[in-house]
Amino acid sequence: MLVAAALVPDTVLLLPGAGGRGPDDAALATLRASAAAAVAGAVTHAARVVVVAPGPADRSPAGVLHLGAAAAGVPDRLLADPVPDVRVTAVPGGPPAAAGGPGTSAVVGARLALAAGVAPVGLHVVEVAPGPAAAVRATGAALAGGPPTAFVVVGSGSARHGEGAPLAADERAEEFDDAWVAALRTGGAVARDALAGVDRARAAELGVTGWAPWQVLVGALDAGGSVGSSATQVSATVWRGAAHAAVTWVVAP
Repeated sequence: MLVAAALVPDTVLLLPGAGGRGPDDAALATLRASAAAAVAGAVTHAARVVVVAPGPADRSPAGVLHLGAAAAGVPDRLLADPVPDVRVTAVPGGPPAAAGGPGTSAVVGARLALAAGVAPVGLHVVEVAPGPAAAVRATGAALAGGPPTAFVVVGSGSARHGEGAPLAADERAEEFDDAWVAALRTGGAVARDALAGVDRARAAELGVTGWAPWQVLVGALDAGGSVGSSATQVSATVWRGAAHAAVTWVVAP
């Protein structure tokens, strides 16, 4: 049963040290603190935590996972905190277990969960790829079965906001991101419907990484009939040309 979710940005720079040893700019420091607060607010409600992150295929990294950021070009020695090795199992109802290590997005979510006090025995990791919405939501419904569960949903909005963005600027990015962030501030059915209504093709055009993880969340909410859920806006910003939000979403009984 899904009891809470944290929506957090999809950027390796949430890991202290990933941006280098110099001082963080104020916006990044705020983003990190907001993501940590969102996850801490969600996991206190749950007996188990499932990190739901974007990936090239549907899979459940399992076994001993090294939670470094080498896949993003950041060696362990540059990270400010020791890189943990944790043993996790595949969550029942999730995609097939996979022996390969998690992608960077999943690492970010898992590190946030561990920092919030989640024990490795209660932690699971799932990566999902964009596909038919009904199929992705079915994964969410399956993951939400069983004991009280919190999701750490990793994903960001458009990466096409002006000069300096990760991808070429697109004038549609501002309207797109304003809409889903405003809906999350409202919470409940409005937020659920906004995430469900994000067009997969448009999301891909705008460099949105959150589409598939968001649909997993929608499927879990629908499975529990959770239109009474509420989302608390922690932070939303466009930073270095990409839209990020950190949200705690508590599901009403």
